[in-house]
Amino acid sequence: MQCIHIIRVTDPAVREQLYQIAAQQEYVHLAPEFLVFCIDYTKHRHLVPNIQTDYTEALLLGAVDAGITAQNVLLAAESLGLGGVYIGSLRNDIASAAEALGLPDTAVPLFGLCLGHPAQDPLHRPRLPLDAIVSENRYRECGSDTLDAYNRELAAYYQARSGLDLDWRGQIARTLAQPLRPHILPFLQARGFAKK
Repeated sequence: MQCIHIIRVTDPAVREQLYQIAAQQEYVHLAPEFLVFCIDYTKHRHLVPNIQTDYTEALLLGAVDAGITAQNVLLAAESLGLGGVYIGSLRNDIASAAEALGLPDTAVPLFGLCLGHPAQDPLHRPRLPLDAIVSENRYRECGSDTLDAYNRELAAYYQARSGLDLDWRGQIARTLAQPLRPHILPFLQARGFAKK
């Protein structure tokens, strides 16, 4: 359905606003290219005024389109020797991000992507092993030994990369064991999304 819009942010004033919203992540200032990926039904509503974006599926369609598109942009950039970092913290103040970008009510900012020549050669962050995320024919829960091993591996990565005492279990607790950006649902619903 191509329910997306990408905004290339070149205006220093807009970048500054987004930098503040995005927890002052330095990449927003420093990267030569900063793209913001949005769910967007403006084109669709222009063609068919009575589209029903109030169904949650419409939100999922746009989010999937944006994620696939962003990953393809990053893969293309990496094939050219560039690096990239996603900026999800734009959703810390999603309403201000939408305002800074001049989005209509039919569009929602999801995340940013900073692109440029890497200034560093960081260690690659470990990912869960395939047997923890892929199963055949039916869902298979991954064992606690696998999760514990990954938790230790990620803790060693953070210690080596930045000297921080972090692990996956702690990230999950900080992120998912408390209200997670509760302001987003009212914002979405005010724009006509996720009502059903």
